[in-house]
Amino acid sequence: MHEVAPVDAAVNFVGGSTAVCDAVLRLRGEALHAELGRIAAALLASPVGRFLPGAGIGAPAGNGPLLRQVVAGSAEQFGIYEVAGRAAYAAEDARQLAGLAHLTASLLQVHSLAVRSTHAYAQMEAQLAHQSQILDQIHESVLTMDQMGYITSWNRGAEELFGYTALEAIGRNILFLYADEDEGFEDSFVEQGGRMMEVRRRKKSGEVFWASLSLSPLRDLAERPIGLIAYLTDITERKQAEERLHHLAYYDELTGLPNRTLFARLVDQALIVAQRNETAGCLLFVDLNRFKRINDTLGRRIGDELLRQVAQRFRATLRDEDVVARLSGDEFAVGLFDMRQHFEATTVAQKLQAALDAPFLIGGHDLRVGASIGISVYPQDGNEAETLLGLADIAMERAKQLDADPDRSVAFYSQDMNQGMQDRMRIESGLRQALGNGELILYYQPKFEIGTDRLVGAEALVRWLDPARGIVPPGEFIPLAESTGLIVQVGEWVLEQACAQAALWQRAGLPPFRLAVNVSAREFTASLPARVAATLARYRLDASWLELEITESTLMHDFGRVTAIMDDIHRLGVALSLDDFGTGYSSLSYLKRFPIDTLKIDRSFTTGIPGDPSDCAIAGTIVSMAQQLGLRVIAEGVETVEQLSFLRESGCDEVQGYLYSKPLPADDFERSLRENWLLVA
Repeated sequence: MHEVAPVDAAVNFVGGSTAVCDAVLRLRGEALHAELGRIAAALLASPVGRFLPGAGIGAPAGNGPLLRQVVAGSAEQFGIYEVAGRAAYAAEDARQLAGLAHLTASLLQVHSLAVRSTHAYAQMEAQLAHQSQILDQIHESVLTMDQMGYITSWNRGAEELFGYTALEAIGRNILFLYADEDEGFEDSFVEQGGRMMEVRRRKKSGEVFWASLSLSPLRDLAERPIGLIAYLTDITERKQAEERLHHLAYYDELTGLPNRTLFARLVDQALIVAQRNETAGCLLFVDLNRFKRINDTLGRRIGDELLRQVAQRFRATLRDEDVVARLSGDEFAVGLFDMRQHFEATTVAQKLQAALDAPFLIGGHDLRVGASIGISVYPQDGNEAETLLGLADIAMERAKQLDADPDRSVAFYSQDMNQGMQDRMRIESGLRQALGNGELILYYQPKFEIGTDRLVGAEALVRWLDPARGIVPPGEFIPLAESTGLIVQVGEWVLEQACAQAALWQRAGLPPFRLAVNVSAREFTASLPARVAATLARYRLDASWLELEITESTLMHDFGRVTAIMDDIHRLGVALSLDDFGTGYSSLSYLKRFPIDTLKIDRSFTTGIPGDPSDCAIAGTIVSMAQQLGLRVIAEGVETVEQLSFLRESGCDEVQGYLYSKPLPADDFERSLRENWLLVA
C-alpha cells in the first residue's frame, strides 16, 4: 500500500488548493474539468484522476479500488471527483479528497455568483444605456435633482435647452438656472410632486426664457422620496403670443396706454384701496380740442403721431401711481387716487392742459391742440369706474360749453364742487398775476419783551392787495399757494422784500431788531442757506436783522438733512425760530439737537388762556421746557391783559398780538417805532 507521510500530505494539499484556485480563475469547461482531475490525481498520487461535472455519470475510472467524492455547494452539485489506479486507499486519502472537493465547491460557488453578478451588472448597464438613449432622444429637457436641489442627471434635451453640458450642470444647485432672484426651491414639491407651472429660466448665454415645468417625485426602491424629476419645455413663443393678445385686448395699439377695459379694471381696484384707506379718488375725462380738424385736413398719419405725442406728454406729467388711458379717438381718461382733497384734481387738470401748450412739430407742421377736462369724484359721485367715467364725460361737456377758453376749461360733475373749483382757480390765477404785477405787500407785526415792553423784533406777513377785491385774507390764498407750489415763489418774494426793507432801516440808523420771515416746508431745501446768504450780501444787510421761522412739520422728514440745513443757516448768524410749537409731533430728543433760538407758542393755545386749564397747562409746559433747553419763548395771538399776565407769571419772554399792535405797513410800522416803541438795546 502506498502511503503519504503527514507532512508531505499537508504540503501536497496546499499545493493542490493553490492549483484549484488558479484553475477556477483561469479555465472554463472541459479544460477546467481536466485540470481538476489532474489535481486530484496528483494530490492522492494516483495514476487516474478525473472531475465529472454535474451528477458525475460516466464509465468507471478503471479496474481496482476507486475513490469518489461529490463536489457540491449549499444548493447545487457541481460534479464528482474520482481517483483510481492505486492498490488501496486509506481513510486519510478519503479525507484529503473530501477537503479538495469542499474547496472546489466553495470556489465554484463564488465563481458562479460572480458570473451571475457580472451578467446582471452587464444587463443593468445595457438597460441604463438604453434608457439614456431614450432620454436623449426626447426633445423635452429632463433632469433629476436631490432633495436639496442639487442636479444628479441631465439629458441631451437639457443641454440643448440651457446650453450647459451634463459635466457643467451635474452637481450644481438648480437655483443657478433661475431668472428671478426671489424664486426659491420649494421643499413641498419633494413630498407632493406632479406640479405643473410656468417659470422663467436663464440659459448659459444669459437669455431668459419661459418654460413649462413639471415636477415628479424621485423615489428609491423602498418608495422613499429622494429627489425630483423635472421636465421642462420652452414655451417662450406661446407666452409672447399670449402677451401680444393680452396687449391687444387691454392696451391701445397706437399710444401704448391702457384702453377703456383695462382702465375700468385698474380704477375699480384702486377704488377698493381708496375705500379701505378712506381717501378720495378722481376721474378726469380729457377731450382734445381741434384734433378732428387736424386729422381731417392733414390725414390720419399726422393725426396718429399727434395722439402718440399727446399720450407721451400726459404720461410724463403724471405720477407713476396715476392711471392714464386712451378711451377712443381723441378722448383720454386719468385716474387719481390716494388724495386727501378732491380739489387737488384741479391742479392736475391744469398741468395736463399746460403740457399741451408747446406746439407739436410733426411732418413739417406746427400743430397746437388744447383740452377740455371734466372731473368726477369718488365717493360723492359714484363708487365704480364706469359710473364715474360717464359723469366725468358729462362734466367735460359742461366745461366746454361754459368756459370762454375751451383749452383751459375744467369742471366738476357736482355743482357745489364746481363752484368751489371756480373760486379756487380764480384765486390761483389771480395769485400768479399778483406775483408779477406787484400786488403783494408786506405788513409787519411787532414783537415785545414782557416786563420792559420794548420791541425785540417783528414778523413779516404777506398780504395780497387785489385791485378788484381789496385785501385778500391770507387764509384764502396761503393754503392754495402751499398745495400748488406757488408758496415757493411767494416765499422767495417775501425774503427779498423783507431784507430790502430791513436794509433801508439799517441805513436809516435804526438799531438792529430781528425781522422774522416764515419759511415753508417746500422752501426748506439744501439751496436755502445759499439763497439767504446771497440775499443778505445783495442788500449788505447784517445777519442780526434776520430770523427765519419754520414749522414743526418741517422737522418731521429726514432729520440729518434738516439738521444740516439749519446748521448752515445758523453759521450765517441768522436766528431760527420754531413756529406753531405744540401743534405738531416733533420729538424732544431731536429738538435739543436743532440750532433753534426761540419757540413760538401757537395762537390756538394762547386763545384759551387763562380760562382753559388745558391751554394753560400746555403753554406753561412749553415755557418750562424751553427754559430747561436754554431757549427763548414767544407767544403769538396775545389780545388781552389776562393772557399777558398769565404768560408773564409763567416766565414767557416775548409776546406778539393785537394787545400791542396789529400788523402794519412798513411806513406805519416805522412811524410807530420812532414815536411810541422803544427798542431793546
